[in-house]
Amino acid sequence: MMVNIGDVAPNFTLNSHQDEKISLSKYIGVKNIILSFYVYSFTEG
Repeated sequence: MMVNIGDVAPNFTLNSHQDEKISLSKYIGVKNIILSFYVYSFTEG
């Protein structure tokens, strides 16, 4: 899925570092959100 700057992010759920499920929809309209993806994080090379 391609997301461009200024697009509304699709809802998704991930596990936190404390193994809690965190959903984007829980924070929309409540907090400012910045999404940042590091393609090569935690990979070799």
